[in-house]
Amino acid sequence: QVQLVESGGGLVQAGGSLRLSCAASGSYFSINSMGWYRQAPEKQRELVAVIDSAGSTNYAESVKGRSTISRDNAKNTVYLQLNSLKPEDTAVYYCNARLRFTWTSNWSNYWGQGTQVTVSS
Repeated sequence: QVQLVESGGGLVQAGGSLRLSCAASGSYFSINSMGWYRQAPEKQRELVAVIDSAGSTNYAESVKGRSTISRDNAKNTVYLQLNSLKPEDTAVYYCNARLRFTWTSNWSNYWGQGTQVTVSS
């Protein structure tokens, strides 16, 4: 079984910052990419940021310049630093990991349970 455990969400005022963490645990062979997605009420889940095993990153336009994704491969943990938060950043943030269980198996996507981020104006 694979678990992704998120932490760091909460209520913050506009202009503030938060740091989200997500730790992967369980039995698997390797993790390729890890990332963060978010889903606001009545909206589809969208990519926020992703980082691959080599450290290459990709950000949504809406958070570029305001966020930093990083990864500690030794701890199987991904972080998302969110700065200059806006009310429109309010959403449930989900951690994602793309991993495989053997050298030859297909890659599978796993999701955390989500952490609420609420930005007040």
